[in-house]
Amino acid sequence: MNSSSIRKKLVRVVMATTFAALLVSVGLIIAYDLRNYQRSLVNDLSTQAELVGHMTSAALAFDDPRLAGENLALLRTRPAVDAAAIFDENGRLFASYAARGTGGTAGNFPARPESAGVRSDSEHVALFRPIVENGETIGTVWLRAENRMLARTFDYLAIALGVMLLAMGTAYLLMRRMGRVITVPILAVTEIARDVVATRDYSRRAPRLGNDEAAELADSFNAMLTEIEQRTRELEDSNGEIVREAQERSRAQQEVMRLNEQLEHRVDERTMQLALANAELANAIDEARKANQAKSAFLSSMSHELRTPLNAILGFAQILTSESLPTTDTQKKEFASHILKSGRHLLTLINEILDLAKVESGTITLSMEPVALGEILAECQTMIEPLAAARGIRVLFPQQVDAVLAADRTRLKQVLLNLLSNAIKYNRESGAVVLGCQQLSPERLRISVQDTGMGLRPDQLDSLFQPFNRLGQEAGAQEGTGIGLVVTRRLVELMNGTIEVTSSPGVGSVFTIELGTTSPQAAQAGAFDTAAKAPAADEQGAPHLLLYVEDNPANLKLVEEIVRFRPDLRLMAAGDGPLGLSLARAHHPEIILMDLNLPGMSGLEVLAQLQREPGMRDIPVIALTANAMPRDIERGIAAGFTRYLTKPIDIDKFNEAIDLTLAQLRTRKGTAS
Repeated sequence: MNSSSIRKKLVRVVMATTFAALLVSVGLIIAYDLRNYQRSLVNDLSTQAELVGHMTSAALAFDDPRLAGENLALLRTRPAVDAAAIFDENGRLFASYAARGTGGTAGNFPARPESAGVRSDSEHVALFRPIVENGETIGTVWLRAENRMLARTFDYLAIALGVMLLAMGTAYLLMRRMGRVITVPILAVTEIARDVVATRDYSRRAPRLGNDEAAELADSFNAMLTEIEQRTRELEDSNGEIVREAQERSRAQQEVMRLNEQLEHRVDERTMQLALANAELANAIDEARKANQAKSAFLSSMSHELRTPLNAILGFAQILTSESLPTTDTQKKEFASHILKSGRHLLTLINEILDLAKVESGTITLSMEPVALGEILAECQTMIEPLAAARGIRVLFPQQVDAVLAADRTRLKQVLLNLLSNAIKYNRESGAVVLGCQQLSPERLRISVQDTGMGLRPDQLDSLFQPFNRLGQEAGAQEGTGIGLVVTRRLVELMNGTIEVTSSPGVGSVFTIELGTTSPQAAQAGAFDTAAKAPAADEQGAPHLLLYVEDNPANLKLVEEIVRFRPDLRLMAAGDGPLGLSLARAHHPEIILMDLNLPGMSGLEVLAQLQREPGMRDIPVIALTANAMPRDIERGIAAGFTRYLTKPIDIDKFNEAIDLTLAQLRTRKGTAS
C-alpha cells in the first residue's frame, strides 16, 4: 500500500512539473508567433501604403480620381487588404477600393483621415499614412486588412492541446515504469527497519537492490543489524552465565546451612563465608543490571541519532511529494539539499557505530609504519581550514615539523581530524584553534589541540570518553553520535600512545596526545623504493626489477612482504600514476604491477601513456586490482594488460604470473638474439 502511494505521488509530481513546463513553453511560442504575425501584418500594410501613396501622388497632383482608383485596384493582388481609400489634402475622399464580397460602400470608409498610425480591433487592422510630395503633404492613404489574430489563436490552442496531451501521456507511461526503480530500494529498507523495531528480530536483513546510494545504505544498515545481533547474543549469554552462577551460589548457601546445623562450632566461620558469597552475588546481579541498562541506553541513543536524520529525510520527502503543499523550484532544491545532507549524515553515523564496534570487539587492525608528521599536518590543514573559515575561526599550525612517528598513517590522520573538527565545532564564533608539537624526548612527541570554546566542568571531563557523550553539550546542540572521542582514545592506545584533556570553563580546552617517534631515515627507507631490501647480486644473477604503482600503503606492504621471499626480484613502488611514469622512464623495469583506482590518473590511463612511448611499450604490465567483475577483467585485457590479477591477492597465482611473464621475456630476448 505504501509502495503504491509513493509511486503515485512521484508520478503526480513529475506530471505536474511536465505540465507546467509544457504550459509555459507552448504559451511563449504562441505569444511569440502572434506577436510576429501582428508585426508582419503592420509592416506589410506600411509597405503597401507607401507604394500606393507613391503611385497616386501624380493622380492627386492632376486631380485624376480615375487614375487613383486604378492604382488602388491593383490591391486586388493582396487578398489580405479588403479596403483602401485616398484622401486629398483637404480630407475629402478622393478614390476608394473594396475587395469583392466586402460590400464597398461609403459607410465602409472613414469619413475623414486621421493622424498617421495603426488602428486595430478584433476584426480589422487599419493604417493611415500621409502622401508627401516635395516635402508637402498632398493627401492621405488609408488601408484596411482582415485581423486573423483570434482565429490564429484558436488554431494554436488546438495544436498546443494535442501536443500537451501526447507529452503528458508519454511522461505518465514512462514514470509508471520507472517509479518502481526509484522507490523499491528505499521502501525495502524502511519495511525491514519497521519489522526490526516491532519484533526486535535483529536477524532480518534489508535486500541490496541496485548499486547506488540506496544500496550502500542497505549494506550499512545490514552491518549495523549484524553488530546489534552479535551484541544481543553476547548479553544474553552473559545473563545466562550470571543466572547459572546465582544458582550455584544458592546451592552453596544451602550446603553452608546444612553444615552449620552439623558443626555449630564453625558457625562464625561459615557465616562470614556466606556473607562474602552474598556480596559477590549482589555484585554479579548489579553488574547484570548495569549491563542491561547499558544495552537499553545504547539502543535508545542509537535510535535517537538515527531517527534525527531520518526525520529530515522523510519530512522533506513528504513535502516534495504532497499535492496539498505546493513548493517552488527554489524550495525543491533546498529540500533536496537537506535530504542529501541528512542521508550523508546518517551514513556517517552508521560508520561511526561500526568503528566503535570494531574498537570494542578488538577486531580493528593497524598498519604501523614510519609516518612523516609534517605531511599529515599539511593534509589535515587543507581539509579543516574550509570548515573553520565558515565560522570565522582562525586555525594555527606549526610552520615546519620534521618529526617522524611510528603509527598507522590513516588512523593517525583520523585522530587529528577528529580533534580538530571538535575544536572547531565546540568553539565560539571568531575563535581560534592552535595545534602545537613538542618533542618530550628522543622517543616521544606530544601533539596538542587547543581551542577557545566554552570549556568543560570537572564533572563533564569524567564522562568525556564515554559513547554518546557530546563533549558535555546539551543533546541536539551539535550533530554527531558523541562516540568519536571513544574511537580516538582507543586508536591512540593501539598506536602505543596516550591521550589527555584539560579544560577551563569559559576559557577553552586542550587535548594532548603522545606518540612514539622513529628516525627520519626509516621513513625515507620505507616510503617508496624497497629495492634495498632485496639481496645484493652480481651482474650475472642481478634480481629482476618490478615497479608497483599502488596508493594504498597496506597493499604495498603486502606485495613487499611477498617479494621479500624471492631473492630473484626487487621492488620499486610509486604512490600515483605520474610518479609511476617517471620511475618507469628512469629505471626501465622488467615488469610493472598496476592498480586501476589511482588518485588523479587511473591505471588504464597510465597503461595508455606507456603504450604511446616507444621506449616502454614493450614492458609487460600486470593489473593488480580489486575490480573483479567479469566486465572489468574483459576491459583490462582489451586495454593491453599482460595479465589481470584481482584482490585479495592469491600468492601462488601472483608468483605464477610473475614467473610466466619473466619466462616470456627470456624467450623474447633469446629469439631477438
